[in-house]
Amino acid sequence: MGWLWAIIVGFVLGLIAKAIIPGKQHSPLWLTTIFGMLGAIAGNAIARGVGVEATSGIDWWRHLFQLVAAIIIVAVGDAAYMAVRGNRRRERA
Repeated sequence: MGWLWAIIVGFVLGLIAKAIIPGKQHSPLWLTTIFGMLGAIAGNAIARGVGVEATSGIDWWRHLFQLVAAIIIVAVGDAAYMAVRGNRRRERA
């Protein structure tokens, strides 16, 4: 069940990050989900480092760290995806 939740959270974080980033992102949905999962992992690590790993009620700070990490990872990952994809298109032509 842990993997299923990781995929769902990654999917949601990736979509929110894509919606927040200005412009069009070209990475496919499966890659956006992986980027969102990485953002959740990085956000949890940052929250743990700052000391807000466990709070009473909803962990708003942890979710904010996850979202910010997902935004950064989606933006950088999409740029890397386009760089690789663009190079492949030039080689074919």
